[in-house]
Amino acid sequence: MATKKKVVEQEMSVEDKLKSLYKLQSYLSEIDRIKTLRGELPLEVADLDDEIAGLGTRINNFELELKQLEENTKLQKGKIETSKAKIERYTKQLDNVRNSKEYDHLSKEIEFETLEIELSEKHIREYEQQVVAIKEQIAAAKELLKEKTSDLEHKKKELEDIVSETKAQEEKIREKAKKTETTIEPRLLAAFKRIRKNARNGLGIVPIQRGACGGCFNKIPPQKQMDIKLGKKVIVCEYCGRIMIDPVMAGLAEK
Repeated sequence: MATKKKVVEQEMSVEDKLKSLYKLQSYLSEIDRIKTLRGELPLEVADLDDEIAGLGTRINNFELELKQLEENTKLQKGKIETSKAKIERYTKQLDNVRNSKEYDHLSKEIEFETLEIELSEKHIREYEQQVVAIKEQIAAAKELLKEKTSDLEHKKKELEDIVSETKAQEEKIREKAKKTETTIEPRLLAAFKRIRKNARNGLGIVPIQRGACGGCFNKIPPQKQMDIKLGKKVIVCEYCGRIMIDPVMAGLAEK
């Protein structure tokens, strides 16, 4: 089977190869046109998905911060209760002191615990301020998330409508393109795809137009025009590197 295919490839004329290439180009150009019709919508949908995921992560992190602040506040309140209990105990002990040394010691302990209470209360006030700021950030992030989710639903619906209109058409063209590719020898097909990839408008093979390359519109010498018209060899434009084909061979009527 492989030998038979090789023989067919060898028997295929350069003109037939060029015609097959041009047919493939027409299919691929139509697919490009359909993709252009969809525009930037697939990218916009992907970007919105990423933004929404990022906002979800941000909100989750904010909520974790709130829980941590809540734990910190409980810890400071616990310290305050402990310090108050100590102050109460030390105050009672003051009534039974036997000398000034014990009195000074207890007074210092009471002063220390009082400062501890003030420090804890300061921390609690700071935590409360942070909680207010974080809750504002959560509210803003949720509002933005709501907007982005609405935008995403709209963009997805728009994309689905366009895809549903063009999907069947694109699939048929892709099948034709794949079938045409099987008739082109691998080396020539690879070269064509490489040229097409580097070409700004996706054209790997172009017809001559008014004695110029149909891709870059640079003039072609008369002798080379004649060689292209004869279709005995594959000729590329010396300026843009595209394969060139005679318009009559391509099934076009040159104006």
